[in-house]
Amino acid sequence: MATPAQWIEGARPRTLPAAVAPVLVGTGAAAYLDAFVWWKALLALGVALALQIGVNYANDYSDGIRGTDEVRVGPLRLVGSKVATPGQVKTAAFTCFGVGAALGIVLCATSSWWLLVAGAASLIGAWFYTGGKRPYGYRALGEVSVFLFFGLVAVLGTTFVQAEKLSWVAVAGAVSVGAIACALLVANNLRDIPTDTVTGKRTLAVVLGAARSRKLYAALVALAFLLAIASAFATPWALLAFIAVPLAIKAIRPVLSDAVGPALIPVLQATGLTELLYAIGLTAGLFIAS
Repeated sequence: MATPAQWIEGARPRTLPAAVAPVLVGTGAAAYLDAFVWWKALLALGVALALQIGVNYANDYSDGIRGTDEVRVGPLRLVGSKVATPGQVKTAAFTCFGVGAALGIVLCATSSWWLLVAGAASLIGAWFYTGGKRPYGYRALGEVSVFLFFGLVAVLGTTFVQAEKLSWVAVAGAVSVGAIACALLVANNLRDIPTDTVTGKRTLAVVLGAARSRKLYAALVALAFLLAIASAFATPWALLAFIAVPLAIKAIRPVLSDAVGPALIPVLQATGLTELLYAIGLTAGLFIAS
């Protein structure tokens, strides 16, 4: 029986900035349109956190039953380490998905029912990332999914449920947050190239190789800050996103210095915090501009 601390670790708290950041930026974009609605923002945050934790448990379950987590460098996996049964972890995943779906339905009822399509796609994407017979996360499509759901859908969805319209500032924010979220996954998969190669898990990092994956990571982080500069044409306050630059440099250095294995674990934390701080700065700027 897993302890509460192990369940918390299995939820992978270090990945939660990837859920918080897009909601912050989407809310900032709504405020820029003079349409901030605090309770809708909180509901959107609940949806994002529930889906993020749910997909973490789902990945734990699916990777665990396939045996791809038996030799692992990163954080605890509940099934792979045998501290919880596959059934327990699967139940935890679907419980989180259920919470996210319920909160999402409330948001749809107060804005537009067509958002149910985006919500359903998010749930399907969350499960089949590593679940099912042909998981797309094993076919180098994980980064595409992260960019789509934790970038475009999360940011633009958060803006739309509050403002019921979008702006190019919201789109720029969605792409920037999606880029850093992708960088987080690239760093994670870069660390796991040796074990993923052995188990047949063809992530984008495995396909590209370590050298090109390191360059991709740096390019994705750089793209986010270039988009903050672009957003400054709408409001110079968008440059507050640059408060995340020191953390971004801290994250990029070991990646470009050929760090491997456990040496890449701090990169995950630094990248997640970079995304969160970037989002806080950009959101603050958009609120000030409003």
